[in-house]
Amino acid sequence: QVQLVESGGGLVQAGGSLRLSCAASGSIFSIHAMGWYRQAPGKQRELVAVITSGGSTNYGDSVKGRFTISRDSAKNTVYLQMNSLKPEDTAVYYCNAAAAASRYSAYSDYWGQGTQVTVSS
Repeated sequence: QVQLVESGGGLVQAGGSLRLSCAASGSIFSIHAMGWYRQAPGKQRELVAVITSGGSTNYGDSVKGRFTISRDSAKNTVYLQMNSLKPEDTAVYYCNAAAAASRYSAYSDYWGQGTQVTVSS
């Protein structure tokens, strides 16, 4: 199994910055992509950003130009640098990985427990 542990959430004023980290551990043969999703109260979970093993990135429209995703493949860790934060960025942020536990396993989705980000106005 693959475990994802997030860190870096917290409370910040509008216009401020936060950096989230997510480290994958456990039985990992290969990670195809890692990313971040978020869910605000009463809303559906939405894509924030994702990065593939080849370095390709994709961002949700609401965070383009403000957030940057990066990855340290040697450490199986993904980062999310969040700048110019807005109150509407307030949500629980979940780390996601598409990983295979062995060379014989299909890729599966794994999720972290979530970290709260609160942006005050």
